Amino acid sequence: MVDFLRGRARRRLLTVVLALWATQLGSLIAPAYAYGCGAVVPDAARVVTVAREVSVVRWDGRRERIVMRLTVAGDSDRAAWIMPVPHRADVTLGDPALFDELDTAAAPAHRTRSHFWPQDGDWPLDSGDGRHASAPPPGVGRAPGVGVVGRQKLGPFDVARLTATDPDALGDWLADNGFSLPPRLRGALQPYVARRWEYVAVRLAPETTGTPLRGILDPLSLSFAADEPVYPMRLSRLARTPQSLGLYVLAAHRMEPASAIGGSRPRVTFAGRITPPRNSPLAELTEGTPFLTAIGQEFPTPSLIDGDHTLRRTAADTAFQQAIYEDRLRTVAGIPAWLLTVGAILATLTAAMTLCVVRRTLRGTDGPTGQLALPPTSTHDE
Repeated sequence: MVDFLRGRARRRLLTVVLALWATQLGSLIAPAYAYGCGAVVPDAARVVTVAREVSVVRWDGRRERIVMRLTVAGDSDRAAWIMPVPHRADVTLGDPALFDELDTAAAPAHRTRSHFWPQDGDWPLDSGDGRHASAPPPGVGRAPGVGVVGRQKLGPFDVARLTATDPDALGDWLADNGFSLPPRLRGALQPYVARRWEYVAVRLAPETTGTPLRGILDPLSLSFAADEPVYPMRLSRLARTPQSLGLYVLAAHRMEPASAIGGSRPRVTFAGRITPPRNSPLAELTEGTPFLTAIGQEFPTPSLIDGDHTLRRTAADTAFQQAIYEDRLRTVAGIPAWLLTVGAILATLTAAMTLCVVRRTLRGTDGPTGQLALPPTSTHDE
């Protein structure tokens, strides 16, 4: 019986190990193709991952512009990137300096605050590790059902603007241009087809043939008519790993997502009117839309994403800025204040105790009237 149980336990352990191995192998050979507001489709049997995506949405009440910058890695020397848009889009190259200016404008305020008692990193609690307490696609084809409404070359990108009456037609078009549309992505495009959205398809390829796609790509800027600002997120539900959203929104007023769309509660990391330097890339975007809102959100389970982010005006244009505090130990003339205070208290207690001891000693040697007590004398009858 014992041998039977041991054999059964070994079989279970082997099953678990094989399942884990299969999962890891599947994650290596299956490309992750959903990121933020678009989908990346690598070449066959190759992998392209988007390590980071930063986007800014500008909305002036009539027209929306999305500028995005991708940081990619992988072993594929070409890939397709598909972005659904509600209306016909104009596509141009963005200025990389725009994102540096946004980071600066929305940077947390650095402030200093002092503490009285020592904390980790202060003597004598210094752990010695040096850390201190302180405060995140493709060319033109002829597939039926697909209309090519424009094609252009932008730096390293080959950009096509498409209309599609069904996702199968879009898949056929991608296949004609050397890319395979994953079945799950084909189904995820159906809601956009039903709403008669269009697509921007971009061929990503380095200038040198055979060089893997890696590093920060040039930003792309998409502009289209919009009754309300929207940030497409539906395709991210296909991602197999947790997703993070970092979004800058420029509008006339403070903005917020209308719902969480299956993720954690969106958090505002900055909100306020900004005045960038004249003739800067950010100055162009803030003309008529001076209020910047920086939004962060986590999607621990991407499969729960149930729609696109619709942005709306908040009830009030309340300004907000994160603060990073540098904690410093309060000192007096370079000496920790707590040490001086403790030393003074100890000195005072020592003096008080010494005085008590002296007074007790004096009381023990003095008479009732404070005079020196003489030993009693004895009298003898003579």
